[in-house]
Amino acid sequence: MSTLDSSADVVIVGGGPAGRALATRCIARQLTVVVVDPHPHRVWTPTYSAWADELPSWLPDEVIASRIERPSVWTSGQKTLDRIYCVLNTSLLQSFLSDTSIEVRGLRAQTLSTTTVVCVDGSQLTGSVVVDARGTDLAVTTAQQTAFGMIVDRALADPILGGSEAWFMDWRTDNGTSDADTPSFLYAVPLDNERVLLEETCLVGRPALGLRELETRLRTRLHNRGCEVPDDAPIERVRFAVQGPKDSSPDAVLRFGGRGGLMHPGTGYSVASSLAEADTVAKAIADGEDPNAALWPRSAKAVSALRRVGLNALLTLDSGEVTTFFDKFFDLPVEAQRSYLSDRRDAAATAKVMATLFRSSPWHVRKTLMRAPFLR
Repeated sequence: MSTLDSSADVVIVGGGPAGRALATRCIARQLTVVVVDPHPHRVWTPTYSAWADELPSWLPDEVIASRIERPSVWTSGQKTLDRIYCVLNTSLLQSFLSDTSIEVRGLRAQTLSTTTVVCVDGSQLTGSVVVDARGTDLAVTTAQQTAFGMIVDRALADPILGGSEAWFMDWRTDNGTSDADTPSFLYAVPLDNERVLLEETCLVGRPALGLRELETRLRTRLHNRGCEVPDDAPIERVRFAVQGPKDSSPDAVLRFGGRGGLMHPGTGYSVASSLAEADTVAKAIADGEDPNAALWPRSAKAVSALRRVGLNALLTLDSGEVTTFFDKFFDLPVEAQRSYLSDRRDAAATAKVMATLFRSSPWHVRKTLMRAPFLR
């Protein structure tokens, strides 16, 4: 074994939020951990958000930068949601998940097996368990979410918020679009007491809207609401696949985070579920049990299949139908909304929400939903 080789209880490939969260919880259970990442000191820059009830108890309150007690959505009109939404402090989250007990190797993995990682420089790392947490891969065939955002002073954002604490989704077409265009919505959330993120988002597309088109739509929307953004405003660009790779064999390497199917394909959210499930996987490893079985009981697999049906439905709906769909969704009781957005183990509740949405949708939307491919 060369000086660059290493062994540990757990070898995690990928040092983003999912990989670091799992490493942190493994360390909490007295497991030795090696994290392999080609850029281990890269500063995280995306805005991470979650519903407050999704966050695990071990995550300190200090990493929450902003709490929105009652976020709003706009479909056919304004609706206010009785569910607390949180924007995380990305810097503090990264700091908290960078436990000094974690051995970090600034290497690029080349091949992975269930117990071994071989890096491009020839070094080899072995573990009782190898976890692939490298996120999703962008490909032409995968559904993607894209967004273009600008960060402005809170006072400048007041005309955009219009008295709301935040816009979780604002589907109004003052962004210069019509029903014939691929839909996008405004996501507007306070990052702290002084700054607000204003972001034009393509929820999902195959292909998704380009960032230049989203920028044009955002600037049009903001101008129409009396908000002229300074030229030097910080910018956020987002593009990621909402689908992870499929396992190639039953004994494939354990995948975690977005790469492991923890991203909700209909929303693009994965950080909260990765944080919440990190303990599940760490406990299974520490107890000598199958972490994949713990992470993916039959009920979770069923929910995942149902969510893929929902993804294909969203890809099929046109702009007007998407707005109608979410109008019906946000009319549901908050517990039903939570079941579909956050509960990955209650297949019956997920199916019930989907059936309710189908029944309550107008005939033209149901007709489109029936044409959607069942699984892809």
